[in-house]
Amino acid sequence: MKTKRRDFLKFTGLAGLSVAGGGILNGFSAETDNHNKSAIDQKTHIQHFNMSGYAAPKLDTVRIGFIGLGNRGPAHLWQVSILEGVDIKALCDLRQEKVNAAKKRIENTGFKPDIYTGKDDWMKVCDREDIDLIFIATPWALHTPMALYAMNHGKHVCVEVPAAKTLEECWQLVETSERTRKHCMMMENSCYGFFELFMLNLARQGFFGEIIHGEGAYIHHLLYGNFSKDKYYNLWRLKENIGRNGNLYPTHGIGPIAQVMNINRGDKFDFLVTVSGNDFMMNNLAKKLAAKDDFYKDFVDKPFRGNMNTTTIRTSKGRTIMLQHDVTSPRPKSDGYVISGTKASAIQFPNEMISIAREATPETWRGSDAQTWITNDEYKALQIKYEPNITKKLGEIAKQVGAHGGGDFLMDWRTIDCLRNGLPLDQDVYDAALWSSIGPLTEWSVANQSTIKIPDFTAGAWEMNRPIDILLANGGNTKVKS
Repeated sequence: MKTKRRDFLKFTGLAGLSVAGGGILNGFSAETDNHNKSAIDQKTHIQHFNMSGYAAPKLDTVRIGFIGLGNRGPAHLWQVSILEGVDIKALCDLRQEKVNAAKKRIENTGFKPDIYTGKDDWMKVCDREDIDLIFIATPWALHTPMALYAMNHGKHVCVEVPAAKTLEECWQLVETSERTRKHCMMMENSCYGFFELFMLNLARQGFFGEIIHGEGAYIHHLLYGNFSKDKYYNLWRLKENIGRNGNLYPTHGIGPIAQVMNINRGDKFDFLVTVSGNDFMMNNLAKKLAAKDDFYKDFVDKPFRGNMNTTTIRTSKGRTIMLQHDVTSPRPKSDGYVISGTKASAIQFPNEMISIAREATPETWRGSDAQTWITNDEYKALQIKYEPNITKKLGEIAKQVGAHGGGDFLMDWRTIDCLRNGLPLDQDVYDAALWSSIGPLTEWSVANQSTIKIPDFTAGAWEMNRPIDILLANGGNTKVKS
């Protein structure tokens, strides 16, 4: 059943808000609101339809509308525009200059998309009958409302990270995707990095043995970007860091580890506990900027989140995960990627150096050393032997045209290829909800200095669900235009 615009705006609290304007929807206040906890304790979800492994009817041509063309949107637009079997129908953003720049970028691809710049025009894009897929790359607070509206109007959805800010939004995504049988894929590009795909294949082939522990992080110095007047419209990302003390951006770190551990497909997250340090950077910078520019006075002495947030997760099978988030300290960019298994382990360092250690044997064991580090030649041999089909097929073109080392392109290509071939998507709505839910759960844990249970968005189906086919055993016929 399609939702009327007026009812939708009233339901979501979006009435009177522009797509990327100020005063965007707020998440739960972990310090004063117990809704976070009650959403876990009291939510009883009966699965309408299992979206894990669901293959929607194939689309020979995927007709697409793009909403949000500020930072991430243009990259998706360009990468999709060079694929065969797509038709770009609409471009939407509040800022005319952003839409103009996006349209100009694809002017030689042959597409003639319609332009939308009104404050509620994103709904018009979702209303169109000649669109199959909506890409959403707007401020975080608009991700879920837009995704819900799009699915309720018969569209598959690709939404940027995080897919949701609150637990209730996570449940809304799950229930709507199940009811409409429309895909809701969160565009977690870390799962498509060359290293992450290689590690996933090693894990699938049993190289690590049984997985014991994993680590992931989002450590990225964004301090000055967050305070920039030009980087994020109306400083929306800076405002997200006020009054929310937890891991605000968990999906980059948790996504690849969850795939290695087959979370939602044989194992599930059980509970977490998280701690945050103080803010040592953001308020100090606000004061320095305010001393020279009155614009920043409104950001002085605000409750900025702590510099470093560290979370520990335990799964139902007894595995553990460490997840970290720090976007203000002057540290090298790092995904903090670690896989530890019964037979081998792998560590990715900030400078992209990689170390792999195998379990020692009685012949190789040296005193206290319980492992043997492999040589560079051995590592190269592993890369050749276990290179995933997807990077064999598209690795070189991905490096040429895709952001984030090519991972963005692999993600967009793979998503379109799955839709065109009627294959399940690599990341389903349960992944979007689960990985996004870590954000509000960490806020609650920090505020209450306590462990907290993690919801099972699959309603028990995780025990029967099968691992995903991200490594390209099927499909693969979507061509890149020359």
